[in-house]
Amino acid sequence: MSAFTDDNLIVDTQCGQVRGSRAGDTNRWLGIPYAAPPLGELRYRAPKPPLKWSGIRDALEFGSVAPQEPTKVIPIPPGLKIDEDCLSLNIWAPKAAATDGRKRPVMVWIHGGAYFIGFSAQPIYKGQDIAEQGDVIMVTLNYRLGAVGFLDFRSFGDSTHTFEANLGLRDIIAALEWVKKNIANFGGDPGQVTLFGESAGGGCVTTLMTSPKAKGLFHRAIAESSPATSVYGPERTAQMAGAYLDLMGIPHDQAKTTLRELDAHQLASKTTTLLDYVATTWPGTVAFAPAIDGDVIVDYPVKLFREGKAMRIPLIIGTNKDEAALFKLMKSPLMPITQESLHRMFDDAAAENPALVGAEARITAAYPGYPQQSAAMEVSRDAGFRMPSVWVAEAHSKYAPTWMYRFDQAPRLLRWMGIGASHGTEIPYVFGTLPNKPNKRNIGFSLGGLRKAHAISTRMQARWLAFGRSGNPACESQPDWPNYDATTRATLLINKTDSVSDNPDPNIRAAWGDEILGFK
Repeated sequence: MSAFTDDNLIVDTQCGQVRGSRAGDTNRWLGIPYAAPPLGELRYRAPKPPLKWSGIRDALEFGSVAPQEPTKVIPIPPGLKIDEDCLSLNIWAPKAAATDGRKRPVMVWIHGGAYFIGFSAQPIYKGQDIAEQGDVIMVTLNYRLGAVGFLDFRSFGDSTHTFEANLGLRDIIAALEWVKKNIANFGGDPGQVTLFGESAGGGCVTTLMTSPKAKGLFHRAIAESSPATSVYGPERTAQMAGAYLDLMGIPHDQAKTTLRELDAHQLASKTTTLLDYVATTWPGTVAFAPAIDGDVIVDYPVKLFREGKAMRIPLIIGTNKDEAALFKLMKSPLMPITQESLHRMFDDAAAENPALVGAEARITAAYPGYPQQSAAMEVSRDAGFRMPSVWVAEAHSKYAPTWMYRFDQAPRLLRWMGIGASHGTEIPYVFGTLPNKPNKRNIGFSLGGLRKAHAISTRMQARWLAFGRSGNPACESQPDWPNYDATTRATLLINKTDSVSDNPDPNIRAAWGDEILGFK
């Protein structure tokens, strides 16, 4: 029986039937629209419900990539196009889910990319292995990015031409609503949804945990390398949007019409320019980020976590040991990794929060070798990812089960190159998408270590999947992973062998203290 005559691959949704295909021991459906195309007047508006169709819609290819500047860092596979009509999702389900009637837990992945780049069709995010190994339903999705998804133009509109903020987050919420309404037909349990993501995707996870709009749409969360403090108030987000208009040559009083008249590719054309401008003008801030709008985001997420106002659901949260090394390798100013840029970051933060006056000397003194760049990178890592994750874990652990990890694994070549366990290197371990042998696309294992990496991937994936099934990452034959709390600070260190450390790097954590370093 061919894939196209198997009735198990034709599934009903609320908008019409979709036909999938087989991939190994999974059935998959790609490029299913979860919202109407955000075109024309819908460009800067919250997503609308998907349009209905008649007949059977083929769901055999990934949907279009959200508008972004093409880059060699994340190449777009042949056959995929960049298009504003990009709000689609993909589903992998074990074959048995089509026939045995048992509803399986659902895991929904949010890709990273600093809120301006990336897409669900990246090979590293292939959901087949997770579905097969975990007996879960795996979902990945695209959402609006950059100038269309994460710039806040509300202050540039008028009563006739209005703009809404947090469109990328609104898209993710719409996708989760689609999952709630439709996933049962694919064998999923809409009452057991785990939302997980990395980098900007991890930031979406921690932010949505505090959003009233997302309440009840997911029940467990995993935040990998979340920039949890990179959420800004209206004054700063308007500043970022104004800088973008200036770079685009758009008069501020004409933004209300011009932003809807330009082609989406034109809107993405100054993405990197704005990113670099913001990172060098205001070190420690990012050009594209969630905005406090009083609707999707009502306050700073870490503040809401501390007040017990985040969703009280199980959470895994953690970072990688050498996060900032990626940005040095890419020669990107996105993270401040020099003494000068860090000094400006601390000065700007203290100007906004007097409680941070004097913090720079206290914090940098905890890093041996500072101001050498290797130590400066550690300060930047902790400002951008590690301490925000610690602050979230400390707060959340008072109200719900919380587990913290640090990913230390790096093959010999990456250690030799000074990259180590850099930003994003844990993703193929989670997805089971490590290469089977070294190749030109992935030279990291050229000096060996691939067999050990696969063993680490098996352990890590097992914990993530156990959490997705039960809300607890406990695994048989694996070391116990105790809950995190502000007393023991138990942290799973993932490396050649897993181990648990209570309060790793205590001097550094103590130096940062409890005062949040963030920007308003």
